[in-house]
Order: sequence, then C-alpha cells, then structure tokens
Amino acid sequence: MSGVTYDNMRHISGLKAGARNLNQDMRERQIVLMENVDETRAAIANRLFFRLYQCANMLHKTGTRAIEEEGLTTQQWAVLGALSRPQAGGAMKLGELARYLMVSRQNLAGVIGRLERDGRVESTPDPQDGRSRLIRLTPGGRQVWQRKAVPKIQDYYEQALEGFSVNDMVHTVHYLLKILENMQKIDTPEGDGEAQ
Repeated sequence: MSGVTYDNMRHISGLKAGARNLNQDMRERQIVLMENVDETRAAIANRLFFRLYQCANMLHKTGTRAIEEEGLTTQQWAVLGALSRPQAGGAMKLGELARYLMVSRQNLAGVIGRLERDGRVESTPDPQDGRSRLIRLTPGGRQVWQRKAVPKIQDYYEQALEGFSVNDMVHTVHYLLKILENMQKIDTPEGDGEAQ
C-alpha cells in the first residue's frame, strides 16, 4: 500500500462520510428553501388576488358614485364605453359585446335592458343574422356618455391613479394583461378556441 497507512485510510473514509453528510445537509436545506419559496409565492399570490378583488369592489362602489348623477352604474359605464369605441362600428352584437366585456350574455342582457329602458341604447335585429340583435348607443345615450359621463370618469381616473406616473400605469396594464391572458386560458376548455 505504498505510503497509505491505516490512519490515512480512516481519515479519507471519514472525509468521504463528512462530504456525504454535507451533501445530504445541502439537499435538505435546498428542499426547505424550495418549500419556503413555494410558501412565499403562494402567500404573495393570495395577497395579489385579494387586492384585485378589493380593487374590483372599490371600482364598483366608487366608480358608480362618480357617475350616479347621470343615472349610470359601472356595468352600464362599461357597456356605453365599449359601444362608443370606433372599433365597435356603431353597433355590436350582444354576443360580441359579452365576449368583449368578459361577462355572461345573461348578465349583460339585464344591463342592456335597463339601458334601453332609460333610452341610452337600442336593440335592433341584425339584418345579416335575424337571430342576433345589434346593440347601439342612441343619440341621447351618446350625448350622456360623451358630455356628462366621460369628464366625470376622467376625473375619477385621476383621483384613483394619484401618485402613478405614466410608466407606473404602463407597467400595471402590462401585468394585468398577463394575468388576464392566463385567466382566459383557464376559462377556455381545452380544444375550444373561444372563452366562455
């Protein structure tokens, strides 16, 4: 055994055992770290979604208060805003409007009914598809939207976004769009190309 003594072999064996123990220790610490990261991620995710829930509730409450003088709610605000966009081309089918707003047709039908009752929108048969209805702003609805509601909504945005830079707003929109895209994937059954 040219120069290797029993003591040297015992020392080397002890070093190997120590290295194995050290490796086991490191693996266990990595597992604990990974568990802590998973727990931290879950806690932050919970906090994020709870804050989104709170923001949605506050938008409904404070947004409605901002435009209640015009007899509008945030749901009606969303419908009038969607119909007033140039991309709407003056009218939208009920199903298209529901998909754009990401609400059920049933919930949207109730909002449309109240807007029709108040003379803000009208519903007419689609000339290209008699089963569908086209929803459009009435002249009175357009006037209420453009002259009365929009200035109050802009003021509301300024108050709600106080302290936000343009850069802050761009980043917020970016991250909200990422969450929205992921939620749409969850909402769309596999193999179905259209969100429910």
